[in-house]
Amino acid sequence: MAQHSTGYTIGFAALVCVVCGIGVASAAVALGERQAENKKLDQQKQVLSVAGLIQDGEKLTADDIKKRFSDNIKVEVVELKTGTPAQGIDALAFDQRKAQKDPATSVVAPPNPAKVLRLPNNALVYKVVKGGKVDKLILPIEGYGLWSTLYGFLALDDDARTIEGITFYQHGETPGLGGEVDNPKWKALWPGRKAYDDSGVPQISVIKGQAGPAKDDPYHVDGLSGATITSNGVSNLVKFWLGQDGFGPYLKKFKAGGGA
Repeated sequence: MAQHSTGYTIGFAALVCVVCGIGVASAAVALGERQAENKKLDQQKQVLSVAGLIQDGEKLTADDIKKRFSDNIKVEVVELKTGTPAQGIDALAFDQRKAQKDPATSVVAPPNPAKVLRLPNNALVYKVVKGGKVDKLILPIEGYGLWSTLYGFLALDDDARTIEGITFYQHGETPGLGGEVDNPKWKALWPGRKAYDDSGVPQISVIKGQAGPAKDDPYHVDGLSGATITSNGVSNLVKFWLGQDGFGPYLKKFKAGGGA
């Protein structure tokens, strides 16, 4: 076959594609375990952050994060429908997002403003434990904004009503607008707000414009300037996961049990 013939060119290109494909596949397999470990580490860091167990600007090694997490956080898997502890599941190995995508371990969510399509049968709850007692609850939350699904965590005080913090670790919202969900100044407006009204109905919402101080305006948070749809999305997703289809049954049992 002539070196510059069409057949030679096609054959050479095919060979390069095969070799590169094998290389990429091999790299993906080789790095898969490390990627999974980094994902788990980032989740632990996010939980520590929303729980107030990492200070702004604090530099922690991977070992520091793992130790602080294990020293302060108890992870539990609960049945969303009943709010009771799930049996026979390793909480530290449980992948909620994977379970949510699997029809065998999830159900179709009822129509909802947060645009959550499927609900896992079981979900993670992170408990901040101090002196042998639960000090805070950290709940995974998600829902649709303007362009993307936002994934984050919501922290509640041991009364299961007072918000201690919120954070989003993955989203595709517009930088400088909806992307301001990452802004520490905006996230600092959440602590002290109330997730539920006195009758137990989720009431917290992100409003258009400015809200008052938490003690005077407990159910509202400042809107994100120029990002009304993202602001509404945050309101919808937080209310959804605090409601009956989310962690509502669990939080009700938690309060009834005296914060056990």
